[in-house]
Amino acid sequence: MSIPVVNIINFLASDTFYKKFKKNQPKYLIIKEVLRNIIEQNKILTGTKMPSSRGLAEFLQVSRSSVIKSYELLIFEGLIEPKKGSGYVILERLKEEINTKDKINPDIKYPSISDTGKSFQSNVHIMNTTSDQYIAFRPGLPPLDIFPINQWKNLYNLYWRNVKASSLNYSNVSGIINFKKNIAEYLYSMRGIQCDPEQIIIVSGSLQSLFLVGSALVNPGDPVIMENPTFPNVHSIFKSLNAELHAIEVDEEGINMNLFPEESQPKIIHVTPSNHYPTGIKMSRKRKLELLQWATENSSIIIENDYDHEISNWGLKDPSLFEMDHHDRVVYLGTFNRLLHPSIRLGYMIVPYYLLDVVKALQKHSHRFVSPSNQIVMSEFIKRNYLFNHIKNVIDAAEERKEIFTRVLTEHIHESFRLQDSGVRSLHLLGNIDQSVDDRKLVNNLKDHQIIAHTYSKCFISSAKNGIILGHTAVRKHLMQNKIIEIAQVYNKLIKSNW
Repeated sequence: MSIPVVNIINFLASDTFYKKFKKNQPKYLIIKEVLRNIIEQNKILTGTKMPSSRGLAEFLQVSRSSVIKSYELLIFEGLIEPKKGSGYVILERLKEEINTKDKINPDIKYPSISDTGKSFQSNVHIMNTTSDQYIAFRPGLPPLDIFPINQWKNLYNLYWRNVKASSLNYSNVSGIINFKKNIAEYLYSMRGIQCDPEQIIIVSGSLQSLFLVGSALVNPGDPVIMENPTFPNVHSIFKSLNAELHAIEVDEEGINMNLFPEESQPKIIHVTPSNHYPTGIKMSRKRKLELLQWATENSSIIIENDYDHEISNWGLKDPSLFEMDHHDRVVYLGTFNRLLHPSIRLGYMIVPYYLLDVVKALQKHSHRFVSPSNQIVMSEFIKRNYLFNHIKNVIDAAEERKEIFTRVLTEHIHESFRLQDSGVRSLHLLGNIDQSVDDRKLVNNLKDHQIIAHTYSKCFISSAKNGIILGHTAVRKHLMQNKIIEIAQVYNKLIKSNW
């Protein structure tokens, strides 16, 4: 049920409002918390205009900056938005996912679901799927606020001003050749990777790359080696393909090859050598050479998932597995989604020649091709050196925000919580927690505060450990501190309840 705007003011000004919170809490936080409460309980209709910051400040006898701060936090949490000429309005609240079982008529007979479909459906819970409404402190998000929107918009406008009707036709399944040439040149200058542009396949992201390579190589029961811990989404893909999974621990040099199965010849070995997810361990050059030799002797393909792109390798002479490979054993995965923003949906992989035809065939039977306009604009973004400059800005912002995040969290959180610093630059931080705290409960409690984190335990295929994975780069500096303090408060409360 909606309530008039004047009732919002009256509610905020009432004695009940002030009794709900600690007296020493900043007024802007109190205003934000109460407004969030009544918005989330759908007491205000979507599109309802909020009181003006000046009018609300005068009525509550607080500074206008307090009201503006509270509105900024509500914008950040996806509850309101500024409208030109209309002030602030309530955003539409997303409904919970429907229970499909309640919608299926039991009296109607349907064909049975395939074994493949059942397998993917039964394993989807393994994946990290979180709300798309909140960005604090979602792991893997770059600093979205510094993305050069105007540069991108101008390139898009240029594309549409000069586009020919013929360009609106079907596009090459593996990607536009000029884009692939620019990626090849970029990889050579930035990572020392030399490849034929024809080996590059344009995809929507790393997950699609994994699905294509896995579908091309893995039959049910085929062995696949993965790091333990690893990306839950990687685990989910190969488990859904009914591979025989071998979870191998990681030591200080990378995946521990002494633990590789002696009798098994894996089709695929998936690794994150430049920045192991989520611990940040770098694979040593010696281990890389040993892994390449082992893969050659055992007829295996290595998937080198370079998920953090240039972030973890900026200024370093750390050769990739692909660069060191002389036997066409490596599939190299890269993505622009983590570097620019997830909604761009652009990634690429470099594949051995023998896999090209089958991967293209799989693409033709599924998504056909990635948006040509996105490819052309991204190609120009690389060619004009915008990407290089943006990487430098991302790294600077990530380092600055990491310092703030680490300092504020350490000051306010219980001593049992420890941020693990591997010394490798990344877009996430791993937090070690007291083992009496269930990381799933901690993550769920944080979600109630519009804070997204991932559980460390979900990254393990076996012998799980508790912890949380937090992003630290996507939140603007002036909004970080209060959200970080909320993390500390939620964790401290859980620790206290365990005493």
